[in-house]
Parts: sequence; C-alpha cells; structure tokens
Amino acid sequence: MSTLEQYIKDKYDSSSDWFVQFVQEIPNQLRVQDVFSKKEYLNGSHAIKNSPSYKYNGKEFNPRKIVLSYAKTLLNFQKSFLLANNITLTGNETVVKEFQRVSRKGKYDRINLKILDKVLKYGQVAEYVYLDNGIIKSKLIDSSEGYPVYDENNILIAYIQAFMNDGIEYYTVYEESIVSEYNNAGGDMRLTGRYHNLSGLPIVYHNDNELDDTEGRSELDDWIEILDSMEDLISKYTDSFYKFMNPIPVAIGQQLKGEGLPSQIIGGGVTLDDGSDFKLVSNGLDYKSFETIYKTLLQSLLDVSQTPAVSLNKTDVSNLSEVSIKLLFSLANVKASMNEEYMREGLEQRFDKIRTLLALRGTTFSDDDYDTLNMVFQYDTPSNNTEVIKNLKELREMGGISLESLLEKSPYTTDVVTEMERLKGEGDNVSIDPNVIDNNNLVE
Repeated sequence: MSTLEQYIKDKYDSSSDWFVQFVQEIPNQLRVQDVFSKKEYLNGSHAIKNSPSYKYNGKEFNPRKIVLSYAKTLLNFQKSFLLANNITLTGNETVVKEFQRVSRKGKYDRINLKILDKVLKYGQVAEYVYLDNGIIKSKLIDSSEGYPVYDENNILIAYIQAFMNDGIEYYTVYEESIVSEYNNAGGDMRLTGRYHNLSGLPIVYHNDNELDDTEGRSELDDWIEILDSMEDLISKYTDSFYKFMNPIPVAIGQQLKGEGLPSQIIGGGVTLDDGSDFKLVSNGLDYKSFETIYKTLLQSLLDVSQTPAVSLNKTDVSNLSEVSIKLLFSLANVKASMNEEYMREGLEQRFDKIRTLLALRGTTFSDDDYDTLNMVFQYDTPSNNTEVIKNLKELREMGGISLESLLEKSPYTTDVVTEMERLKGEGDNVSIDPNVIDNNNLVE
C-alpha cells in the first residue's frame, strides 16, 4: 500500500501543486463533465429540446418539444421508499442514546436523504465529519467538486475538493491527519490555511459500477434513452395531430354549372351531377399504435427503475391483501435493499468517526458495547398496520419476541431506546421479560 507521499513522489515527482495536476487529468474531467450533464438534464435540458425546425407546406414549422420529467419522480420514489421513515438505531442503551443525541444535533436524518439523493443522481458523494463548537456535524462534497485519490489497491489515501468562484480556483486537500487549503488569488497558487484533521478522510458513498470499483454510476444512465424515446414519440404524434387537421377537398364526377342553390336559403354549397361525390380527405392517425408503443416504453421504464406501476397511478388496485402488496412492491424492495447496502457501508464509517470525535470530548465506549450498535431501515411499503400489530401481539403473548424487538418492528415506533425508558417508567406492570402469556400476566 502506497502512502500519499510516495504516491505524489512516484506520479508527480513530488510537485507542490500535484493536486492541481490530479484534478486536471482527463478521466477526472470527464467524470465531472458527466455530473454536469446529469444536472442539466434534471434541470430540463433534454434531447427533444434540440429538435430542429423544418419546412412544411412551404413554411417553417417548429416541432413540439414535450418534456417528461419522469426521472425526478422515479428518483424521489427511490429516495422516499428507503428513507421516508427515519433510520432506527439499536444496540447498547448508552451507545444508542449518545448517537441519537449526535444525530439530532447534527441534523443527520436530513443529511441521509441528501446523500442518497446525490448517489442516485450522480453515482457518488462524499461526507466530511467535523467538530463545530463542540457539536459533531457533517458537510457533503458535491460530485462535481470532489476528486478521491486512491492507491494501486483502491484504498482512499486523500481527497481533493476543487471549485472556481469569481475566476479564482480553490482547492481543499484532505489528508489523514491534516486539511490544507489553497487558492490562486493574485495569479499564483498559494497555501492559505492548514488545520488538524480530527476525523480522518471524507467518507465516499457510491453505488455499483461494473467498470470501476471506486466510482458509482448514475441511475439516469439506465433511464435517459427510454425517456428520450417517449418524449420523441409523444412530440411527433402531437405534431401529426395538428398537421393532419388540414384536409384536402376532393370532388368526384361532373359539377353542374349555373346559378346553383340560393345562398340566402342554405348558404354556400356545391352542386353535383347524379352519381358524383364530394368529400374532405385527410390522413388518419393510428392512435392504437401510438398507445401500444407508449405503454411499452413506460412499462420498460418502470421495469428498469424497479418502480411498481401502482406508485405512479398506472394500475387500479382495491382490497389487496398484505401478500399482494408485498408482491406488487417486490422489485422496489430489491432496489431498496441495494441502496441500503450503499448507505449502510458509509454510515458505518460515519459511526467510527463520530466515536473518535466523542472520545475527544471525553465520551468513550468499550469495544463490546460499540459493536452492538446497529441500524434498522424501515421501507415505506404500504402495509396493513392492524395486521402487523396483531402478529406482533401474538408473538409477544407466546413468548416468541422480546419487548425491545417488538418495538423495533412496530410501525409506530421510531425511537426504541426512549420508548423502553418510558415503559420502564410506567411501573412494574410493564416488563421486558419475554415469558408472557395472554392478558399480559407474567409467568412465575
């Protein structure tokens, strides 16, 4: 494993501005450019908007450019499905209580949502944990500004944040024990600050990428082509509807000459000989073909994104059982479990850093107590809460589940430790002894 000093010596000949060279490398610039293209897409810059005008009936025709913002809807669904219910911490009571206090003060529930949002949109994001006036907080480093540095074994050895403001380039280099700040105000790159790094390197969250184990991949890469096809189809069909509402009059047979019918009686008209015909001819629109293709594309989009059609009001449902609901959301659960894996890996690193910072404030835990700390994700799957409570009650009465586990599984409990304390405070009538039978009578 290479140290950062050895890495800089081997690759950049110990150059003092090695971080500038690293940021300017082509692979890093291509990745950042891809992030910016995703941001532009989410901001409404779709391929359909680049459709050129053309001539129709001798005049310039500007085609319809209908934009479908399904991508935002799908991203919001995936984010909400996993984190609409706050993550529940379980484990040793003292450890959980302290970490919950840190979470509340640091607004970590909101940060978790932002992390998942960035990972889904751009494939990766970094989190730096720090102390601010004694309060443990985190800041996120956007993918367009972050440049992780890995050694030959794909181990993170440094992290660079680079951005430009008012024509000045700013660089923040995170090392294991120090953080250095640079900028080129005045024309030359210079060191403007150096600080002790109490929490170590930033945490890099990313999803799977078949081509690179150190980088993620945006969910949009799987959706954009399907969405482009849907936008192109509906835009062209709308154009066809307006263009073909311009029929051509066709007269078949002999038209009779003369004064014709009195206009004051029936208005203008055409007088034809016996057996003749007059009609307005126009192209017919095959709406069935359009409907079939559009529905196929939409279903493909839902399948690829693992989104249940019922979530987008594309399926009529009524009187569904608990099993039927689980089947409808089976793909969504699979996707949520994958997203949970990426989140869990990063959150475990966050907990280690928080433990380090707590120790600096004088709060320490034994390894055995700390190892009990765990997270429970509660997916936002529609459920029959009455049935869930009934099943938990039966398990409790037969001695098959502890009170703490019951609270963890309850759809109405978000803070298990606090709830346990409240139950203990209610008196001796409430016990955590699992040997319970009907009517809450304890077994002697």
